[in-house]
Amino acid sequence: MKRKFLMLLCVLFLVLAACSTESGTDGTDGVVNDTTEGEDAGEAGNDEEAEEESAYYQTPEMDFDLGGETIKVVSWWDMTIPEDNPDNIQRLQNLEELMEKHNFDIEYIAIDFGEYQERVTASLLAGEPLGHIVRLGKNYTIPTLVQQDLLWPIDEYTQNPNAFNQIMTNELYVHEGRGYGFTQDQANLVQGIFYNRTLMNELGMTPLQNYVDEDNWNWETFIEVAKEANQDTNNDGSLDTWGLANRSLLEPALYSNNTGLTDGDQQILEDPATIEALEFVSKIATENVARPTEGGDWTEPGQFFRQGNTLMLAAADWELGGLNNDMPDYDIGFVPFPKGPSADSFHSVEAMLQALTIPKAIENPEQLMYIWEKINDIDSIYDYPGQAHYETNFSTQEDIDNMLLVQPNLLVLSHFTFPNLEYYELEAELLEGTAVSTVVETYASQYQAAIDEVYGN
Repeated sequence: MKRKFLMLLCVLFLVLAACSTESGTDGTDGVVNDTTEGEDAGEAGNDEEAEEESAYYQTPEMDFDLGGETIKVVSWWDMTIPEDNPDNIQRLQNLEELMEKHNFDIEYIAIDFGEYQERVTASLLAGEPLGHIVRLGKNYTIPTLVQQDLLWPIDEYTQNPNAFNQIMTNELYVHEGRGYGFTQDQANLVQGIFYNRTLMNELGMTPLQNYVDEDNWNWETFIEVAKEANQDTNNDGSLDTWGLANRSLLEPALYSNNTGLTDGDQQILEDPATIEALEFVSKIATENVARPTEGGDWTEPGQFFRQGNTLMLAAADWELGGLNNDMPDYDIGFVPFPKGPSADSFHSVEAMLQALTIPKAIENPEQLMYIWEKINDIDSIYDYPGQAHYETNFSTQEDIDNMLLVQPNLLVLSHFTFPNLEYYELEAELLEGTAVSTVVETYASQYQAAIDEVYGN
């Protein structure tokens, strides 16, 4: 299942593996099921389909003894592999075999998120990392920690596409051409619009799926839908249903228009696509499209949506289980965040990207990466990443298809990389109705100064 899918996506990596493997002269080139001299060609031909399904790069077998060392894996949650599905059972079996073969133990360390960055950063700077494999947020890793030579580049060890997310290492966690972060998770974070299908039907509204199917799901139709759901259903002179739970949509506006506030070591507030996004945020505020705030914190939009009287919530897929649990009487659907005028496809976003890393103070990173690869090189029972989660939490195939439509198109916003960049101050001015031209003029130079502080320009 999954291996056929991976073959289609990873043809280029097969070519790379065939050309670059050091051990090509002795027949152990890392591609599984290679026929060797003396094998019966006819027998190999009879098993041609099985060979094709498994033909992807694997690191050749390594022989080493870790002397009973405990490999510590640090994150802000417990990364112990659960026995909750057949894939994870395979991973656990692989781990047990590896621990016996290479003489090591493993410990998963969870540190509270509120103190995580400070603790792991201090340990790296002191040359005493909290673990052998440490999860780090990109916003404080690239370029800051990498520029200080605190982490190993690991891209040479992540060529197996069945065990490592190639986009994470080779595109998203890159500094000066080298990859520093890795993950076995092949599914990108999905963000978009969760909507109350039950409320939509009660209000007699056009199904949101129709807009997607007709390729007419854009900022304009989104605002029209939100305004239509702002209703006084009991005729008491006050709205009692609303179309949109989120008062601010700055990050969704940016990613849905394929842009950001920064790009590498430059601010891009003056970019036309960024200006369009800022104007969209301003329009939602000045035209009172969203449900008014009641003075709540960042959780307020989710609380509004859970009341069952608000149609749409911009949120991430990890929130879906909680919504379903808290709203058992409502049918929750999903559509992508609508396309902006400068985008030609639907996108998702990650503003706080994170990945696993190996500190420079740890010796033999190639052995750790080998172990991680062999743990996660499994024959998945699933047809696509995230299948079990989506099928458990969605009631229609259209919702799942929308998730899969968005999942490959991940944008990473980098504005939180810069501690002194005034993101929330800019957002507040937009919500207060300050003209976009004024906002851009006010913050452009300040943003560039904040960026230069980090990059040392």
